[in-house]
Amino acid sequence: MPDLAGLEVEGVSIGGIETCIEVPGYRLAFDAGRCPHTAIQRPTILFTHAHLDHMGGVAAHAGTRALLGQKPPTYLIPHENVEAFDALFAAWRDLDGSDLPHVRIPIGPGEEHALSKSLVAVPFRAPHRAPAQGYVLYGMRHKLRDELAELPPQEIARLKREGREVTHAVRVPELAFSGDSRLAGVLREDGARKARRLVLEVTFLDDRVSVEASRAVGHVHLDEVCERADEFENEAILFTHFSARYRADEIVRILDARLPQSLRDRVQPLLTGFR
Repeated sequence: MPDLAGLEVEGVSIGGIETCIEVPGYRLAFDAGRCPHTAIQRPTILFTHAHLDHMGGVAAHAGTRALLGQKPPTYLIPHENVEAFDALFAAWRDLDGSDLPHVRIPIGPGEEHALSKSLVAVPFRAPHRAPAQGYVLYGMRHKLRDELAELPPQEIARLKREGREVTHAVRVPELAFSGDSRLAGVLREDGARKARRLVLEVTFLDDRVSVEASRAVGHVHLDEVCERADEFENEAILFTHFSARYRADEIVRILDARLPQSLRDRVQPLLTGFR
């Protein structure tokens, strides 16, 4: 289970096959291409787009949670997919003869959904060959008010005892998930570029697929990442969604050889499911 700057992340992501990235500490997952058994324990899933390898397991997720007597899950769905998503569940209810209870929340770039009192999800547009969006999860932190910054600690403590507000709430991008996207769409999003942790799809790694061909199908190529390495401000990055043409040892070897060291030190590859 990869540790991204103190946050555990698990799951599987193989380009065109399946993606489900789980964050147990936040009690959620991003996408559910085949719905791994562990994902049943995640009551909230944030969907990026409707390709089968990202949304194909949603009915199984809802049905299994119901079978186990768990609370109906909550699904965040791009606005473009809502009508077809509802039709999908209607068809499965007819086929399966069960209710498949769930809560469906449409959401789009710039809108917000509170995941908890201290965590908010905000989608951003992800250029892909189908309507898609990534997500930035913002945590709330309390920061000392600027006008009090020069005061000694005992004076700040006195003001606090008197009932004065000495801090103000600020939003901090804690985790970003790119979904399937061209790299430009991720790096133009401040929250994703500056998030403490970034989960980034890097589907193609070498000249078996060109940068132009990668962009044409709405994916990230390692060449682009290397060229723009200085733009990543993230403390920890998880590379995902590698093409199934690569082997696990190849992925590691290519990253070691090609990534600038300043970026390689912060990157982990998600190799679950690769030979």
